[in-house]
Amino acid sequence: MSEHEKLDYAEFPATDLSATKEFFIKAFGWSFEDFGPEYAAFSGQGLDGGFFKSDQASLTSRGAALLVFYSQDLASTLSKVEAAGGVIVEPIFSFPGGHRFHFTEPSGNEFAVWSDTHA
Repeated sequence: MSEHEKLDYAEFPATDLSATKEFFIKAFGWSFEDFGPEYAAFSGQGLDGGFFKSDQASLTSRGAALLVFYSQDLASTLSKVEAAGGVIVEPIFSFPGGHRFHFTEPSGNEFAVWSDTHA
């Protein structure tokens, strides 16, 4: 059940909706529910959301919010992201809370993955 005044859903643009869905299926094991040819929703991933057909991409360099995944094994997650077709835009680096990397998925949206363990 949704909680009053808490973040509940996130939507992202997708220039190639099929490639974006395939990436998240391969890299993270997601499943999608299609709502017509221009929208696909995901759930059960910590925050529910969806991707909509668009010519835009969500990038921090353009002022977009950055959604960050957590991983218990950062190197393994990085390998899965690359194997699924993601592009590493910032390799693993340390920050005060641990280590992380940034990647883009096939539609160009930027995400990050962090870990509180050593890289």
